[in-house]
Amino acid sequence: MFFNQTQAIITGTAPGRLDVMGGIADYSGSWVLQMPIAERATVQVALRNDKLLRVASANATEAIELDIKDLPLDFGEARQFFNRKKEGEWAAYVLGCLVVLAKTKGLKLRQGMDFWVKSDVPIGKGVSSSAALEVATMRALAQLFDLQFQGTEIALLAQMVENQVVGAPCGLMDQLAACFGQPGHLLPIQCQPDRVASPVPLPPGIRFVGIDSGIRHSVGGASYGDVRTAAFMGLRIIEAELGRSLKGYLCNLSPADFEQNGAPILPESMSGKDFLDKYGITSDPITEVNPHKVYWVKSCTRHPVYENFRVRTFGKLILQNIDNESLMLLGELMFQSHESYSSVGLGNGHTDEIVEMVRKAGHGSGVFGAKITGGGSGGTVCVGCFGAEGLATARSIFNDYQRIHGFDLRFIET
Repeated sequence: MFFNQTQAIITGTAPGRLDVMGGIADYSGSWVLQMPIAERATVQVALRNDKLLRVASANATEAIELDIKDLPLDFGEARQFFNRKKEGEWAAYVLGCLVVLAKTKGLKLRQGMDFWVKSDVPIGKGVSSSAALEVATMRALAQLFDLQFQGTEIALLAQMVENQVVGAPCGLMDQLAACFGQPGHLLPIQCQPDRVASPVPLPPGIRFVGIDSGIRHSVGGASYGDVRTAAFMGLRIIEAELGRSLKGYLCNLSPADFEQNGAPILPESMSGKDFLDKYGITSDPITEVNPHKVYWVKSCTRHPVYENFRVRTFGKLILQNIDNESLMLLGELMFQSHESYSSVGLGNGHTDEIVEMVRKAGHGSGVFGAKITGGGSGGTVCVGCFGAEGLATARSIFNDYQRIHGFDLRFIET
């Protein structure tokens, strides 16, 4: 048994999320639509009578143990510490919460703690297993130390763990969804940075499910970081050349304004060195322009501008009476979003295959649209279903895909 009988155990939980629309446009200030999935992360914590920090998980082979004095409270030092430590990558999501709370809330680490982690949120599937773990840990620590958080503060601090301690350049969408998502509802978020609107109940008969592609997704991957960097390069160029402020967010530009005024001044591609020489650094506090890389600036800038428009249109449509035409339009928006991921380099042949299987089945079989989720480059495909027939068709597509590839896959329900 991990805990002893004298310890008072505190529990925090949070769900993973399914990205219905929005995805990587979050860091550009887009509206996004998210749903919690059935799977959750659970973190139990208890104080010890010594100075030892222990983190163990039902999903990991070894526990992490260290003395409180050995936990760096500087973000950069903590990131290097966990990168060097065996099993440190996953433990950074838990112990990183202590680092962030010490820095931002003045938490004094005087006693050791035991952390037990159990999560059934699939790892590397693009459904925010990391955000679920961070938020669950923050919730447990809030109870343990009687910490008060206001509004979206837990989500913001959880994102800080991922950005500053883990070193993954994610937006805020995942943490907000883990905090505020409600089953059976779409959660609209305007990521400027954290405007959370009231959850929207799904119309009768509408379901969104996830089909695991079997290809591991990582928000820390170079391609995701490069796409984000290129988008912020585009923002910097537009603001500098047009003499306009977009208040830090590309999505304050409409598609028409972008095509008329932004697109003509953006290069298709640009080396980091040329950008730095002409424009200096970007406004992104998370990524840096690499002078030795070439970035696809125009496509990476165009994607979030159009995605924001697609999300807003999707949100309006789904509030209307659902008929055959509206299902076709909702599906078209999802298919467009998927194709746009490929245009910036975050597509994947396996997710393309699943999307094409949905397209061929057609809305007549109850599946009306599909798109890659979250950070792309693999992970999960979100599928829109209508009625019992749609859910059965989605399961059939999942079974066919799994049989073709022989992967051990997950069918993800919301």
